[in-house]
Amino acid sequence: MRLLLVTVMAGLVFSVLSTMVRGAFAYMNERDALVDELTQVQDIIQPALAKAIWELDRASVKVHMDSAARLPALGEVVVTILMADTEPERHTRTRPGWSLDASLPALRQPLVYSPYAEATEVVGELAIFANGRELQRRLYREIAIIFATQLLQSLLLAGFVMWMFNRSVTRYVRDVAAHLDALSPETLSRKLLLRNKTIQNDELDQLAGGVNELQRRLGGHLAQQAQYEGELSRHRDNLAELVGERTRELEAANSKLDELSRSDALTGVSNRRHFDECKEVEFRRAQRTQQPLSLVICDIDYFKRFNDTYGHVAGDDCLRRVGVALADCCRRAGDVVARVGGEEFVVLLPGLSVTEAARCAERLRVAVLALDIAHSASDAAPSVTISVGVAGLDAAHMDSFDAFYHCADQALYRAKAGGRNRVECWEGAP
Repeated sequence: MRLLLVTVMAGLVFSVLSTMVRGAFAYMNERDALVDELTQVQDIIQPALAKAIWELDRASVKVHMDSAARLPALGEVVVTILMADTEPERHTRTRPGWSLDASLPALRQPLVYSPYAEATEVVGELAIFANGRELQRRLYREIAIIFATQLLQSLLLAGFVMWMFNRSVTRYVRDVAAHLDALSPETLSRKLLLRNKTIQNDELDQLAGGVNELQRRLGGHLAQQAQYEGELSRHRDNLAELVGERTRELEAANSKLDELSRSDALTGVSNRRHFDECKEVEFRRAQRTQQPLSLVICDIDYFKRFNDTYGHVAGDDCLRRVGVALADCCRRAGDVVARVGGEEFVVLLPGLSVTEAARCAERLRVAVLALDIAHSASDAAPSVTISVGVAGLDAAHMDSFDAFYHCADQALYRAKAGGRNRVECWEGAP
């Protein structure tokens, strides 16, 4: 026992010292890994943020910042928007409880957008600050693993020492084995005696005394072992149930995140990303099955005047109400209502001819007019109205969705040129 105690204590001291040294290296490694994660996030969101700022899409900027801020490695994300003749806009997403730590890395990069080939514009700046708590959590976990590994090595070393020690007393153990082999119900009272032993009252003598009580204690030991196995089985079942519950929660969170990434944050209808995915699928399906496909483009009349007159808060509320009204009118399975611009909405109508789509478009126009949102600056009506362009797919002449979209856009242009608050259908070659 003294030998085992000394070996374990030495191993424990060695484990502590080794953990301190390796912990310093682990800190540097985890810090470098955190920098790599920040760099990856920066590289991923920089193009999207630059594009959203260039297109004045504040909702997309907010979505990208919110998405980045969910990452554990990030403590704070700051986007500074630079616009000509105006003060820079600063948008910040800070993790609750985060505070700036000068020893942790912070990445800054200008947001550069290329509106066309060989041209670049600096539209803002992206700053990402590391989360010190995440670094601490990772470091503590790494240190715990290091310490457990070193301690396990020390225990294995102690076991090896004890094994060597046991080999030095093998002949006495053989006497014990022979005695146990000869035990029977009739000879249980015979005591074990170790032969030719020079040192008395040591551990081997204690072993000899313990053998005499082996039969009596064996039953209690087995009963206790069965109890421990039962408890271990229950703990294992509880752990499996807990892992399953956490897995289900993670799947639900991922599903919610995917849903949010495909919806317009302001209006609740689909966003451009979801529309871009659906349009190609429906376009190819219509070409393959020869089924009709119609596209409706809606634009709120004089929306800039509305914002100038009533303010951007009222403008956002107007966009939300118009989006709800359009979605309520298109509830068929497969219909897609999406916001693709500031005040521009599109409706994809699989299975509807251009005549049926025109009737649907008229319902959309009437539904928006029925909202009765006051618009004193409009030349079309005293309330908010929309101009609508409709086009049906002509597979023989439209070899891409862009050509299809262009036809609907031309119809929208005629609706605006004809006085707005009206529906126009595309007619003619694309």
